[in-house]
Amino acid sequence: MPTRCILHVDMDAFYASVEQRDNPALRGKPVVVGGGENRGVVAAASYEARKYGVRSAMPMAEAQRRCRDLVRIPLRMSHYKAVSQQIFEIFREFTPIVEGLSLDEAFLDVTTSLKLFGSGPHIAQLVKKLIRERTQLTASVGVAENKLVAKIASDLDKPDGLVVVTADACRATLDPLPVSVLPGIGPKTLARLQAIGIETVRHLREAADRDLEPVFGRYTQHTRNRAAGIDERPVHSSRRDKSISAEQTYERDLDDPQDMERELLYLAERCATRLQKAALVAGTVQIKIRTADFSTCTRQTSLQPASNGTDQVFLAANRLLRIWLRDNSGARLRLLGVAGTTLGPANQADLFAEGTEARAAPTDSLVSQVRDRFGAAALGRARTIKARHDREDELG
Repeated sequence: MPTRCILHVDMDAFYASVEQRDNPALRGKPVVVGGGENRGVVAAASYEARKYGVRSAMPMAEAQRRCRDLVRIPLRMSHYKAVSQQIFEIFREFTPIVEGLSLDEAFLDVTTSLKLFGSGPHIAQLVKKLIRERTQLTASVGVAENKLVAKIASDLDKPDGLVVVTADACRATLDPLPVSVLPGIGPKTLARLQAIGIETVRHLREAADRDLEPVFGRYTQHTRNRAAGIDERPVHSSRRDKSISAEQTYERDLDDPQDMERELLYLAERCATRLQKAALVAGTVQIKIRTADFSTCTRQTSLQPASNGTDQVFLAANRLLRIWLRDNSGARLRLLGVAGTTLGPANQADLFAEGTEARAAPTDSLVSQVRDRFGAAALGRARTIKARHDREDELG
């Protein structure tokens, strides 16, 4: 199988961190989010609370016994979901293959995104950077060739960590870890393994079948594979993408319409490339505009026929921008974004279009082939040279 690159992103003490972000008076204090004193349980605990042994799923009464200064905050699920949506939008800026495990945790398969954005560790750094910039929260990320190792890696350096486990380093990383890091090994199984002297992943990997079969039965080989870091499960996208987008926040506000148009072309190209890699076409093009005073608006228009071509996406987006500028002359832009929505499969041509197909233009196909072979910076439109150069400077 071709080498994969999988990220596991896990937000740090998500609910509690959101509460501490929203209320600075809570920062540095032992905070738990959850139900009432008696029958309620802890949904999330800040790292300050964890120092007292407080953990999620612990009865609230027990948590309060462990920490007298505990600060209890009621759940605000709708708020956490809104923040989670921001985070998942960041994930989908890098790949459409996102498997959400919860509001604060997901796998990302960035294998086909490496030519566009750089190495797996670099993408992980960009994801962490954008999460911090847009939500003021931190995430821990594991990078590996499969889901199992990426998930284990993300927990090795919390909070705000980034751990990369290459194929060559997989065994050295996993072997010394407690066997409980492997999925499916709960307290009862752990006790049985410890009773026969199996404490670490290496012990499990090297154990004889006669010792493991009474514990795992027909799953013995499967468990041994996990201990060796073998996992061929694909990342399954959690939902069909509603939109694919590209946006940019600028260090200096844009005040020249020509600069705005050049940036819009660069963003349209990025959006179109992501549509092509996801084998999707857009029936609607949307632009997002944020002005210097932080006012935000969106405009959209239909695209007939649906397309993932850079020229088609840009022309539609540019029409929207020009109409907006006509009504907002002299505006200074802090952010621009381009999105394709009303998505469908790229091989589904518009049956009612005369002689046109809902596919990328030959130029886009050629550009994509060159970039896949020589890297994202190898080829681009002359008008976007300055925009691409600026982005490369910002991303290092």
